[in-house]
Amino acid sequence: MRHLKRTAKLGRTGSHRNAMLANLVCSLIEHKRVTTTLAKAKAARPVAEKMVTLGKSGTIHDRRIATAHLKYNPRRVQKTKALTKKARQNDVIRILFDEIAPSFKERRGGYTRIVKLNQRQGDAADLAILEWVDFTAPIAPAPGAKPEAASETVAAPQAEPGKA
Repeated sequence: MRHLKRTAKLGRTGSHRNAMLANLVCSLIEHKRVTTTLAKAKAARPVAEKMVTLGKSGTIHDRRIATAHLKYNPRRVQKTKALTKKARQNDVIRILFDEIAPSFKERRGGYTRIVKLNQRQGDAADLAILEWVDFTAPIAPAPGAKPEAASETVAAPQAEPGKA
């Protein structure tokens, strides 16, 4: 029985699940918004919030802990891929500690939100958007939809009553 076991297994082994959640949080830090399944979003939310809590203090020890949790080990990276992966990791840590964490300095928790979407057509999995609360970017309009500004600026002149 799994009484009092909070971790969602997500059909993966522990190391695979931790790597997937670390990659999901890295993408969230990089892009400010991630579309994923609802179960993965609910599992990634505590990881992202703990990273922001580490970023709020901003010490070198917390930077090292965040780097370890986001699965970057420079000794394990191959020489050919070292520059690209190291550059991405350093950029993610820099964004977390220099941009995201200072904006949440006054907030005591609840740094992320989950917005439920429709179901995926292939397997009917519930989709969701995981995003930062203060970093809300406008959602792009659907393809084929008219932009609102163009419809407001183009207005046909109205004829006065009684004149034709």
